[in-house]
Amino acid sequence: MSQTETSAATNHSRPRIVIAGAGPAAQALVRQLTRTPFAGVVTLLSNRDDAPAELLDLAALAGVSVRFGQPASFIDAAERRVTTADGLEFSFDQLVIATGSAPALPPIEGAGRCLSYATVDDAARLGDAVRDATRVLGRRPLGILVGTGTAAGQAEAVLRARGLRPVRTTLRPSAVVPALAGSALPAAGVVFEDGSRMNGDLVILAEERISRDTLARTAGLPTALHGGILVGPGYRTPVPGIWAIGDAAALDGVRLGLLVAAGSAAEVCAGQLLQASLSAPLGQAA
Repeated sequence: MSQTETSAATNHSRPRIVIAGAGPAAQALVRQLTRTPFAGVVTLLSNRDDAPAELLDLAALAGVSVRFGQPASFIDAAERRVTTADGLEFSFDQLVIATGSAPALPPIEGAGRCLSYATVDDAARLGDAVRDATRVLGRRPLGILVGTGTAAGQAEAVLRARGLRPVRTTLRPSAVVPALAGSALPAAGVVFEDGSRMNGDLVILAEERISRDTLARTAGLPTALHGGILVGPGYRTPVPGIWAIGDAAALDGVRLGLLVAAGSAAEVCAGQLLQASLSAPLGQAA
């Protein structure tokens, strides 16, 4: 395989959409694009070396290419070309950055026993967990909510609406206490550095996250003060041909994942991409 590739190696007459990232927002965008009569090629650049079922399903779709273990590392906006960490190059007519976000702090010991709230898409999963806990306990569950800021505020509203009694702590615990052997619930509470403890039926982490926007900066894209690629209502960046969705983007200074569900953002962005692909000269990045 040569070190220079394009998402439509031998046919530049087909619109080429490259998506940097392979998380929920990127996956939703691919599904939206393939539900329409789009005659182009979609290339998904994933940083994962493994091949999870959801990405294999996308790779089986006509006109979709998933490149595993090939995260985008540099964007040449003028030439409309993306370079991966391994040096492969993919030309594009339209580029969507969907690199997501990362936790701002190191993980808490035992965090795998917790539920998490990072985006509005997590609301449904939290609701399912509360319902299951209610059934197991035979009463309204008590939850310990860890976090400050917008994410924690949203999580508290979601949990209350789903019937959980959340007790919120802004003091970060040092560890999550596992439930007793035989319990159907994963956690029994949290413990703090001073040895004090809070007990509960569920532990929910809603700590702040940082948008992964380093890639965008290689293209000279503006970012929000606290991170995130600045986009307009249509998820278009100020640089022609480049878009951003999901937690990598920021709208009005807020991480996009906290404002718009991945499916909704993908639906709008897909419509914009299709319109742009039809109106732009084909092969302009060849």
